[in-house]
Amino acid sequence: MNIGQAAGASGVSAKMIRYYESVGLVTSAARSAGNYRVYGQADIHTLRFIGRARAMGFSMAQIRELLGLWQNKRRASATVKAIAEQRIQELDARIASLSSMRDTLLYLSRHCEGDDRPECPILDEFSGEPPKHRAAVRATRQ
Repeated sequence: MNIGQAAGASGVSAKMIRYYESVGLVTSAARSAGNYRVYGQADIHTLRFIGRARAMGFSMAQIRELLGLWQNKRRASATVKAIAEQRIQELDARIASLSSMRDTLLYLSRHCEGDDRPECPILDEFSGEPPKHRAAVRATRQ
């Protein structure tokens, strides 16, 4: 099958297939007499593997390692598990970071009047300036 068909069968775009070939993640496809790429079922299976690993957010280096382990039938599953657990830790850190961002934005949104006045704690936070309404309150207390 040609690259378009391989893309359809694997769920990996033709552009990404070419990229994976260029970085050596997959072997270069065989070529037809007309110099078109020709893919077999083993290629499709490998591309699906890569696509699923990318969907889980594994890095290219991790995918390269996982591919090597997948292709090595004498592998130790402990190595695969360690890579998966590393990815879980990365995801947990990302979730914590996203949760913190959400909490901050939620707090700022709740404290923004959302009216016609220019004061906005959201923009104040982004600019690094102290919120104007807090500065005004402090000034009146002094």
